[in-house]
Amino acid sequence: MRDDIFTKRRNGNLVFFLALLILSVGSIIITEYDVIKGFTSITKAVIWGGSNFYPDAESLRILPEIFPKLQETVLMSIAATTVAAVLALVLSLAGSQTTRINRIFSIVSRGIASLFRNIPIVAWAMVLMISFSQSPLTGYLALFFGSLGFLTRAFMETIDEVGNNSIEALQATGASYFHIIFQAVLPASMPQMISWLLYMIETNIRDATLVGVLTGTGIGFSFDLYYKRFDYHAASLVVLLIVITVIVIELVSNNVRRVIL
Repeated sequence: MRDDIFTKRRNGNLVFFLALLILSVGSIIITEYDVIKGFTSITKAVIWGGSNFYPDAESLRILPEIFPKLQETVLMSIAATTVAAVLALVLSLAGSQTTRINRIFSIVSRGIASLFRNIPIVAWAMVLMISFSQSPLTGYLALFFGSLGFLTRAFMETIDEVGNNSIEALQATGASYFHIIFQAVLPASMPQMISWLLYMIETNIRDATLVGVLTGTGIGFSFDLYYKRFDYHAASLVVLLIVITVIVIELVSNNVRRVIL
């Protein structure tokens, strides 16, 4: 019996890796990708980055210009994520199999989550620029819509994972819908929801850099400006500050998760 299970698992893994190999080779042939040139270019890129893309003493003069832009990016990311989380909580309660009011609300909520989640933030930014041009509002809305779709889906799955024992116990006592939500569903699912919220803030700070390049706002615009001026030392300083900011936010988020989970 164990030999049969091992053989089936081994054969399954062989089939998977064979299919992956065929897919990879087929993609290389179709796209005419030069594998050798691709690997040799990595070395050239590392050499160029080591000799050009690093902060120097002269680039430090732009720190007073960068910090306000970095602050704008971080605050915009946090604001977009938290506001989206509030609306996502409402949609997730309406769309979850555990707490849905009726089937129509559930379908609408899940449809909104799928639509907003599957449109890239870059696409949101480009579409919104048609209406709001290059402005902080465009970047904020792009992050908001992307966060809304992701958090709605994540919150729905979190609520669905909540055990039904406490819910059934409250229903047996004749508790109202909102009493069940606030006494059973939210207390059990809130720690995981906060974890998702923190993850989304980290992600949005990274995405806000790219959105800023398109919308002309925040730290992304500063990077784009210095890079297009061929001031690679200043551009690398911007990248370094973004990395440090994301790491600090991630450390804070991990400490919060350890406390609440």
